[in-house]
Amino acid sequence: MFDFYSYIVLPVLIFFARVTDVSIGTIRIILVAKGYKKLAPLAGFFETLIWIVAISNIIQNIDNWACYIGYAAGFATGNLVGMFIEEKLALGHELIRIITVNNYTALSAKLYDNGFSATVTNAEDHNGPVGILYIITTRKKAKDVVAIVNEQDPSATYTIESIRHVNRDTFMGQEKIKNRKLLLKYK
Repeated sequence: MFDFYSYIVLPVLIFFARVTDVSIGTIRIILVAKGYKKLAPLAGFFETLIWIVAISNIIQNIDNWACYIGYAAGFATGNLVGMFIEEKLALGHELIRIITVNNYTALSAKLYDNGFSATVTNAEDHNGPVGILYIITTRKKAKDVVAIVNEQDPSATYTIESIRHVNRDTFMGQEKIKNRKLLLKYK
């Protein structure tokens, strides 16, 4: 007689346990890289606890090939789910460096109008003068900056770098400054 629990229910439970612990592990790695000292150990605790439960069920059912399939499929799916969650959380800040041969004043003004501050410097490449704009923003808003750059100056070159720490909160442009003044008013 077919053992429904051993060959269907248990592998599915192991699958979901692995999806959960690998997803948490992916987030934990990001938390460690971004310096979240309180959240990273907490995530590690639950990641390990879930893993122990999953692996102990594998060991108890060592001759059950369906559990192996559930374990491996859960690991693979957990990586995908973890990357999706991390992308949605978009923790941290990024430095966007824009190099333009065009007049950067309009681009800088458009960025500022949309709540982004840009530090601008003049430079030179092998073809002559260029402008370099530096913008620090949250990862969630980086795509907005890129959209503005592509709209205003499609020929501009930009790079995006992850930043571990930012020492000031005024880098968000005029909207952030207005909100800060409003908060200080009621302090």
